[in-house]
Amino acid sequence: MSDLALRSLSGITLILIALAAAFLGGYVFAVLAASAAVLMFAEWRKITSGWGFAWSAAGFFYALLPALALLWIRDRADQGFELLIWVFIVTWSTDIGAYFAGRAIGGPKLAPSISPNKTIAGLFGGIVSAGLAGFAWSQFAHLPALLIWVAPLLAVAAQVGDLFESWMKRKAGVKDSGTWLPGHGGALDRLDGLVPVAVITAALVLGGYA
Repeated sequence: MSDLALRSLSGITLILIALAAAFLGGYVFAVLAASAAVLMFAEWRKITSGWGFAWSAAGFFYALLPALALLWIRDRADQGFELLIWVFIVTWSTDIGAYFAGRAIGGPKLAPSISPNKTIAGLFGGIVSAGLAGFAWSQFAHLPALLIWVAPLLAVAAQVGDLFESWMKRKAGVKDSGTWLPGHGGALDRLDGLVPVAVITAALVLGGYA
């Protein structure tokens, strides 16, 4: 099986699990969010081993805050299920758009000293993809109009999250945060973009902006 096929199969499986848990909500989604947070923290601790207590403490909040944000969005926000799906769609479409635009177009590197494979074309591919997908879902689900304009900005935030995790791995001298997910690495590798998108979306809703 090719790397792309393996990556796609793993990605689709994760998407289906996330969508099913989001639909069911309650304890099912809470268990999924908590499990993801535990995996993220374990991988963070492994990567930052020897970096000091401050890094361990930062990892605790790095894993906890997005899990709490997702749970709050699902169970407490107006149109919680629809908004949660919007968060997923923006994150996933950023990833997909950046991947395929980067491979198809290539060109100048985005941050070669941090992540040699990421390109400027990939950055804009992710922005366009998230903007279009976020717009489509916002219109379909009748979500607040502000989210239409926020989606491209969150695509940038998602890719910053990706670059931050890449910087951590480069500093630690590791290729992936884990090996349990074929074609993707570990939980941090798969969820690094979701962290800022979930937290910022929850903050916008809590602040009454969306």
